[in-house]
Amino acid sequence: MAGLAEQHKSDRSLWRSPYSDIFQFILLLIILGYLFSRGLENLGYNWQWYQVPPFILEITAEGLKTGPLLFGLGVTLKISAISLLLAFLIGLLTAVLRLSDLVMGRIIARSYLELVRNTPLLIQIFLIYFVLGPVLGLDRFPAAVLALSLFEGAYASEIFRSGILAVERGQIEAAASLGLNRYQIFRLIVLPQAIRTILPPLTSQAISLIKDSALVSTIAIYDLTMQAQALISETFLTFEIWFTVAILYLVITITLSFFVAFLENRLKRY
Repeated sequence: MAGLAEQHKSDRSLWRSPYSDIFQFILLLIILGYLFSRGLENLGYNWQWYQVPPFILEITAEGLKTGPLLFGLGVTLKISAISLLLAFLIGLLTAVLRLSDLVMGRIIARSYLELVRNTPLLIQIFLIYFVLGPVLGLDRFPAAVLALSLFEGAYASEIFRSGILAVERGQIEAAASLGLNRYQIFRLIVLPQAIRTILPPLTSQAISLIKDSALVSTIAIYDLTMQAQALISETFLTFEIWFTVAILYLVITITLSFFVAFLENRLKRY
């Protein structure tokens, strides 16, 4: 009986694994793509996929040449990586302030959260670039990074706070009785345990940041989305280019999901 229960638990964990989710998502995309293509056939749309590869990577007499979509993908990855690091740092600092004994720190953290979470990201990008940018001397790229970092950092702070609160209070009191100060307790006791809890929701937040980075094209940053819009205006290959952009975003997010799943498995061993 116990063996059947363990087998059922194993099957259920496999069904809920990220590999199963990714397979189901890809299968859904294939089905939707097939239905969509059949609908376009009725409209008489002429697919021209052969024109897409040079927009990604082109083979010339001088060697491999980066296409505009691949160049835009590099800009997107750069913005996302820097914004992700800053968002996690801002989120962690905000969570610590909210849990601290400093009244002013809690007020500042709460005000920041309410302001950022209750206003659209697009408005924040415009505000930082057109209003704060000239005052602080921010160009397009740092303004976009700052806007994404502040926006995603507000949501990351709640994830960090929930992970910190999930650590048993008795462990913190035991560490304090052994003579550890607050910094040592947080670094050695609280944070290592909180990481296991917050890693999955932080992954979802990171994926959300990558997708939200498409909005920086509104301030003329030639990321993946902006490059796609420019190509569509020149070639009129609307569906081919947008499908290619969607696949590139999907490759990024799936790679990130696999990497986090690998980290989770490593953490379980310890």
